[in-house]
Amino acid sequence: MAGHSKWANIKRQKARVDAVKGKTFAKISRAIIIAARTGGGDPDGNFQLRTAIDKAKAAGIPNENIDRAIAKGTGKLGGDADAIEAIRYEGYGPGGVAVLIEALTDNRNRTAADLRATFSKRGGNLGETGCVGWMFEQKGVVTLKPAPMLQGRKEVYELKEDELLEASLEGEATSYEFTELDNDIPGAEVFTNPANVENLAQVLQDKGYIIIQSELRWFPNNSVEITDSDQAVQMLRLMDGLEDLDDVQSVTANFDMADDLMTLSMV
Repeated sequence: MAGHSKWANIKRQKARVDAVKGKTFAKISRAIIIAARTGGGDPDGNFQLRTAIDKAKAAGIPNENIDRAIAKGTGKLGGDADAIEAIRYEGYGPGGVAVLIEALTDNRNRTAADLRATFSKRGGNLGETGCVGWMFEQKGVVTLKPAPMLQGRKEVYELKEDELLEASLEGEATSYEFTELDNDIPGAEVFTNPANVENLAQVLQDKGYIIIQSELRWFPNNSVEITDSDQAVQMLRLMDGLEDLDDVQSVTANFDMADDLMTLSMV
């Protein structure tokens, strides 16, 4: 999962930039609408909605906009909420890299056309349903950081592996991976089966960790190593292009590459 986690870190950096530009609201709003439509408008009893709201708040979306999206999803505002549907698309990137895309759309033809054009411009192609989906599995992911400790007037964050291991086992996690958050704060992503993610998040919170987000995410079961810089640039531009599409919610691919090639996406 190392390559995917490196890309996830880069996506977090990009998401902060996109949030400033206002690019994330349309995507998150659709996720809130779908979650409210399928599970009701009460976040306490709707984990999917609660997760979408957490992402909205992290992106700086105003509460009134969040409330409006919930109302639209529950039918209180009328409109075309019922026209939005979740669709999974699959395709191939440069060098045969498998790509899995999750989209929320009110127009299948438009979304498919946008995806096909983006693949074609960046050395890939949109495939048929099922062509690469078997290469991925879905997992629950809880991203956390330790609670701060005061040293004089300074807040210090320390993440102890033995304590994280014990808490993860209690929460029925399958594995975890350390990461670095904003301002060099240590963090971790803790993985579990999709049905257990809410329980895991609660256990970790009860143990004193600060939960940044809980979500379901796709992971590749195998990876394609990219070592050529031109292919790396093409692949990373494909990922960027797909994620920039308004209808696309998430993009996962089974590539791996060295850190110096990965940073090409930030240029």
